[in-house]
Amino acid sequence: MNHNLVTRSILILTVLSLGACHKTEPAKPAIHAAMVVQPSSADALLNSYTGDVTARFQPILSFRVGGKVIKRLVDVGDTVKKGQILAELDPQDAQLQRSNAQAQLTSAESAERIAKAELARYTQLLAPNAISRSQYDQVENQYKAAAAALAQAKSQFNLASNQTDYNTLRAPQDGTIIQRLIEAGQVVAAGQTAYTLAAQGEREVLIGLPEKDVPHFHTGQAVTVTVWTQPNARFPAHIREISPAADESRTYAARIAFDQANPAVEIGQSARVFANGTQVASTLSLPLSAVTAEQGAAYVWVLDTSTSRIKRIPIQIGVYGRDNASVLSGLKPSDWVVVAGVQLLHDGQQVNAVDRQNRPVQTSASLPTKQG
Repeated sequence: MNHNLVTRSILILTVLSLGACHKTEPAKPAIHAAMVVQPSSADALLNSYTGDVTARFQPILSFRVGGKVIKRLVDVGDTVKKGQILAELDPQDAQLQRSNAQAQLTSAESAERIAKAELARYTQLLAPNAISRSQYDQVENQYKAAAAALAQAKSQFNLASNQTDYNTLRAPQDGTIIQRLIEAGQVVAAGQTAYTLAAQGEREVLIGLPEKDVPHFHTGQAVTVTVWTQPNARFPAHIREISPAADESRTYAARIAFDQANPAVEIGQSARVFANGTQVASTLSLPLSAVTAEQGAAYVWVLDTSTSRIKRIPIQIGVYGRDNASVLSGLKPSDWVVVAGVQLLHDGQQVNAVDRQNRPVQTSASLPTKQG
């Protein structure tokens, strides 16, 4: 009896021992990589705005009379010279009006000659009192009326001649056609836009300033211009004009003039204008991807270099730029801030810090240089 009890006890202990040998420890949570950067100085922050190279003077060209377009001689991109014919209207009606005015002028000239000769004869008869004064005054008035009719006929003829000339649209100066709004066979009204001409000479860049940025800029302010076809070229320039009213896009048009004469840029090229940030109160800036918000309060994830764990830190944002945001308070230049996947993080999470090239980041505060 006692022997069976001892045997049973040994079996139970053996089973318990075997069960303990197969018991596994709980898996440790995976440590994910996190891209981090240190804040940069806002003093070096550049605001940039895209725009197009335009001519300073861009007259809109149109016919001074209405009619049917019979010839369109230039197109967008064509270079034209002063006086060059750009388009023509059907001149038939204008020529008929001119012929009618010519006939009226001829008739008026004939009537004026007769009245003038009659007045000369009556002048000779008046001296010996061969005619009365009233007869002379009547002839004199007839001559004055004929002279006035002649002057009117000349004006009508000149107007008809001008109308004929107005059927031909000519370039007022050298330049490049940048817009065409007519086609052969089209009937246009007087003053309707036919072409837009980029006059030869000064070039500038047209940009749109958001309303929040307008107070930070003023006419004469120095800026830098680059064009996409010459990425390594930098053109010094200045703000020549800022529109006092917003356009349809709710931005304020600003015209940027080049400091140098005849810069190596072409009409229509895409350009970017860089202006030094005017955020005097700010000291640091971060990429926009690092900043998130909850209930209107902005915050970032800052790495604790001693534990490799992240902590949620509230910050005060200054001005938002195109790619960066200025930080007024809440960060130090030595802080390491997570810039990717910030929506998936939680307070106290342990991470492996890497830079933008996915290289491990040495987060020791003693390092003289920054990563990322």
